[in-house]
Amino acid sequence: MKIAVVGTGYVGLVTGTCFAETGNDVTCVDIDNQKVEKLRNGQITIYEPGLEKLFLRNIKEDRLRFTTNLEEGVKDALIIFLALPTPSGDNGEADLKYVLGVAEDLGKIMKDYKVIVDKSTVPVGTSEKVQAALAKNYKGEFDIVSNPEFLREGVAVDDFLKPDRVVVGTISEKAKKIMEELYNPFVRQGNPIIFMDERSAELTKYAANSFLAVKITFMNEIAQLCERLGADVDMVRRGIGSDERIGKRFLFPGMGYGGSCFPKDVQALVKSSNEVNYDFKILNAVIDVNEKQKLHLIPKIKKFFSDNLKGKHFALWGLAFKPNTDDIREAPALYLIEALLKEGATINAYDPEAMNNVKKKIGDKISYADNQYDALMGADALIIATEWNEFRTPNFLKIVTNLKTKVIFDGRNLFDIGAIRELGFYYESVGRAPSINGKGNYNK
Repeated sequence: MKIAVVGTGYVGLVTGTCFAETGNDVTCVDIDNQKVEKLRNGQITIYEPGLEKLFLRNIKEDRLRFTTNLEEGVKDALIIFLALPTPSGDNGEADLKYVLGVAEDLGKIMKDYKVIVDKSTVPVGTSEKVQAALAKNYKGEFDIVSNPEFLREGVAVDDFLKPDRVVVGTISEKAKKIMEELYNPFVRQGNPIIFMDERSAELTKYAANSFLAVKITFMNEIAQLCERLGADVDMVRRGIGSDERIGKRFLFPGMGYGGSCFPKDVQALVKSSNEVNYDFKILNAVIDVNEKQKLHLIPKIKKFFSDNLKGKHFALWGLAFKPNTDDIREAPALYLIEALLKEGATINAYDPEAMNNVKKKIGDKISYADNQYDALMGADALIIATEWNEFRTPNFLKIVTNLKTKVIFDGRNLFDIGAIRELGFYYESVGRAPSINGKGNYNK
C-alpha cells in the first residue's frame, strides 16, 4: 500500500518505519526542514532501541522517504496517518490546532478517495472535527478513522510489529477493509484487530493509559503506607501481582509516572469528563498523588542532612523519565533537580541517553558526567532517578571510592536491602525501611 505519515516525531517515525518494514511504500511529511534533511541522509532523530536498523534498511530499499511538501507526500497515498502533537493546555485540554490545521490543508489538495487516520492521541469527538475541517475544502469521498497507538517508549518497535491488539475506530465498511488489509501482517499470531466506532476508539486510548496511571499511583500509595507501617512494598507487590486478576505489570513503586503520554492523557480525560459535568474523582486523586510522588525523596534527603542542603553536592543517576529512551518530558529527575537547587545544593548527573535533552532544557544549572562513576566524585550522596539496567549491578567498590559518604537515595528500588546493608551504606528507597550498617546506625 501507499501510505503517508504526517509528523515525524516519536509516533510518526516509528509508524512510518514499521509500515515500510512490511513492504509498504511510505512517505513521511514534516514541516521541519532541518529534521527532514537529517532523515533523508539516514540520521535518525529519536532514540528508540531497534528502530535505527529498520530505518536505514527501508531508506536503502526506497520504501521510506521524507518530504516537507504535504501535497507531494500525500498525492499517491491511499492512507494518510496524522501523527501530530496534541500538547496539553494550561487547563489540561488537548490542543488540536496541528491536527485540524493539517486536515484543512488536506481538503485543499485531495483529488480522490483517501482514508485519513488519527494516530495522535485525541479527545473523544476529534474524528468528527477532522471530518468537518477536511470537508470545508473537499467535497469528494473520504473516510476518517481513529487508530490510537499503544507504543511504550523503549520497546516501541516490538509493540508496533507484534501488537497485543490493534484498535480501529470506523463505521465505514470500505475503510474497515483497507485497515484490516494493512494490519493483517502484524497480527498473524492471532492477536485481534478490534473494530469499533470512532468515539469508542478515541476513549479507549485515554482509558488504557489512565488505568495504568491509576495502577502505578495505587502502588505508590501502598509504598507510602509501607514506610509508615514497617512493611516491605516489594513483598506486597509480589503478593498481589501473583493474582491473575491484578497481574504483575505496572506494580513497581517509584517516583511517579512521567513521559509524553500518561500525564497528558490523564489530564485530558479529566478535562473531557468536566465538559460533560462528570467529576472523575479517581483521576483527580491520581494527578494529585503523582505530583507529590515525584518529590518523595526530598524529605528523606533533607532529614538525613539535618534539613540543610546548602553546599551539599549530589550525584544523580538517571534523567530520562524511564530507561531505554532519551525522553525527559515530565521526568521526575527534573523535579528533583529543581528542588535540590532551590535548597542550595549542587548536582552532577549522568544518563546514557538523555543528557543532551536536559542540557537544552536547563543548560549549565547542573554538571554532566561522562559516565556514572565520574558523577560520584566528591558527592555527599548518590540519588537514583531512572532504572537503567547499567545502574542495577554497579561496581560498589567504585561507588565507595568516589562518594564522600556511603549514602544512597534510590527512587527506583534497584538494590537489595540486605546486600546494601552488608556493604555499610545508608540506603533509602521507596516503600521499604531504610537500610543502615550492621551496627544499626550510620555515622555521617
